[in-house]
Amino acid sequence: MRSEEEMMHLILQVAKDDECVRAVYLNGSRTNPNAPKDCFQDYDVVYVVTDTKPYYENHDWINHFGTVLYMQMPEYMDLLLEKEYTPQDTFGWLAIFTDGNRLDIHVSSFDYADKDIRSDRLCRILLDKDGRYGDVPAESDADHYVKKPTATEYHCECNEFYWCLNNIGKGLARGELTYAMDMLYDVVRPCLSVMLGWKIGAENDWSVSVGKSDKYMNRYLTPEIWHRYLETVPSCEYEAIKQATETMIDLFEETAKDVAEYLGTKYNQTEADAAKEYFTWVLAQQN
Repeated sequence: MRSEEEMMHLILQVAKDDECVRAVYLNGSRTNPNAPKDCFQDYDVVYVVTDTKPYYENHDWINHFGTVLYMQMPEYMDLLLEKEYTPQDTFGWLAIFTDGNRLDIHVSSFDYADKDIRSDRLCRILLDKDGRYGDVPAESDADHYVKKPTATEYHCECNEFYWCLNNIGKGLARGELTYAMDMLYDVVRPCLSVMLGWKIGAENDWSVSVGKSDKYMNRYLTPEIWHRYLETVPSCEYEAIKQATETMIDLFEETAKDVAEYLGTKYNQTEADAAKEYFTWVLAQQN
């Protein structure tokens, strides 16, 4: 596997050798000071070019970076699937090379790149031939910190959790296990994720990120709470889903009460009790 030093040299050399490339920047986990470093990190690279057309019309351009094992071209897939296709703004190759390195490379117009850089503080300018990005601040993951919710947002999240809970119960009662799993994992459990994130944010002055898919959440939760959270990912079996849901209900209620206190608002115990009662009643109706 080529080293990070070798890859960065190659990324920069491609930019230096191409007059159409006016700048290149890196973003993603490699610019995040709080992301763990390992050999699996992608190189998320954007080349800012005078015209994207010579690149998106030559899909083999990616071969400048090595021998491709396999890849995906998201914008080209949009074209094939007859979705909105705007390669004049940005076009990309997500490629894994035979040495194990992965590069997610895009070529972007000035307008597209300008908006991208201004909206994401994890962008690190690697080369700027025209001095266009001299005022870009040092990279930070502050844009991804847990945001403090309003009381209304808090109450809506609680309502979503408790209202949708009934669907898990109905799925279990009907023996529709895949439906119950979808309701648990795609609808109800995300509310628990949000609530745990708010708890973490409140306990850390709203100055931390829990990462994509909660991948850094274990840094901030006690081992006991983290283990209970993991127990809410069951196998697709009746008892496993039921137990995971019961664990999820208990953990959500405990966490939501803590968050309510942090926010200076009230937890709706009446709503919670009604939802739990109905969930238990639904399961009791099975033949």
